[in-house]
Amino acid sequence: MAVGFVLISTEPGREIEVRDAVSKVPCVSGQWIVFGVHDLFVKVEADDEADLTRCIVKDVRSVDGIAETRTLIGTEI
Repeated sequence: MAVGFVLISTEPGREIEVRDAVSKVPCVSGQWIVFGVHDLFVKVEADDEADLTRCIVKDVRSVDGIAETRTLIGTEI
C-alpha cells in the first residue's frame, strides 16, 4: 500500500467546493480544511506508488479551483 498527503492551496473562497470535489476521487481516503499556508490536507492511498502518482497527477490535481499543491509520499525505511 502506498500512502501520500497532498497540501492544497485553493483559489480564494473555493475551499469547500474543492474539498467536496476531492472527496469524490477514489484514492482519497481523507480530507480536511486547514488554516495556514494551505487550505486543504488530503490523504491518498493506492496499491503501489505508480497508481498513487497517477491518482495525484491526473485526478487530484485536475480538480477545478486548485491553485497550488505540495505532495508528500510516504516511504518504508
